[in-house]
Amino acid sequence: MSETGGVREVKSAARTVELLELLAARGDRPARLQELADALQVPRSSMYALLQTLISRGWVRTDVTGSLYGIGIHALLAGTSYLDSDPRVRLVRPYLDEASEALGETIHLGRLDGRDVAYLATRESHEYLRTISRVGRRLPAHAGALGKALLAERADAELPRGPYEALTPHSHTTRESLLTDLAETRSRGYSIDREEGVLGIVGFGFALRYDTPAQDAVSCSVPVARLTPGHEERIVAVMREIRAKIEAAPVGGGTAAHWR
Repeated sequence: MSETGGVREVKSAARTVELLELLAARGDRPARLQELADALQVPRSSMYALLQTLISRGWVRTDVTGSLYGIGIHALLAGTSYLDSDPRVRLVRPYLDEASEALGETIHLGRLDGRDVAYLATRESHEYLRTISRVGRRLPAHAGALGKALLAERADAELPRGPYEALTPHSHTTRESLLTDLAETRSRGYSIDREEGVLGIVGFGFALRYDTPAQDAVSCSVPVARLTPGHEERIVAVMREIRAKIEAAPVGGGTAAHWR
């Protein structure tokens, strides 16, 4: 049994979290009981009992036949509470508005979570609207501007070994090529994602250094068709200024917790 900070892991709690994470990762692909039992290597009867408990509490939902399972509405409520209570997210939101108004492009706030970046806030461009909001979604850190900006704040030794997932033909798939990119990011002061996460989109990422090492970053995404040299220069200038303002702004005072 694993331990965290000297405290033994509670097996039933760990299994519950693993199940919720698995269902969340499947998105719009509901799972059957046997699939879940096999994936988590637990007896079918135990998985069924756990699912029924979570269904009764709103964390899991099932279809009218009772044979398909997906993430429940209480996961959304918990996620919304996370965003509403986080002092950094509240701090950054007005600056995302400012960057969006200045550039007319899509602006993101993301946080490093293991090998991924979780999107915490987005201001969509009126010129390029996504059909699905990225807030609450994840992208491998090696394949986007937010993630590369944050990986560049860490020592090369902390970088996971490859090979890495290729989201597009332009994604880094080897540790060596990613290390070269991160060295350029450090020298430049910001990251560039040229269609590595999404085809047709270029991103510019800026780590927010109010934590050491940085956990959060902001980025600007723009379609390749609109990215002229002049526009790229303006994006970088505006985003540098936005980063400086965010880093200089005081976090809400009072008894706000300093989360780790």
